[in-house]
Amino acid sequence: MLLIAFDSTQQALRMEMLLDYAKLENDICPTPKEITAGCALSIEFPREHLAQVAQIIRNERVEIKGIYEKEQEQYLPVKW
Repeated sequence: MLLIAFDSTQQALRMEMLLDYAKLENDICPTPKEITAGCALSIEFPREHLAQVAQIIRNERVEIKGIYEKEQEQYLPVKW
């Protein structure tokens, strides 16, 4: 699973709506403490949807802090 972190709750909720509309699996969750973000909400989604998620972010100009993948006990940025 990958995780999108946001700087604002508004953007997190907007992204959740866009992913739901696109029928892409997602789960809104608290932002892990290992990721310093301005928003307490993040969205998890399967890695196989990365290209579609990135396209939505670009097309809809969703403001995100970044996309991360958990490896052992840390979150590493994912290039998208």
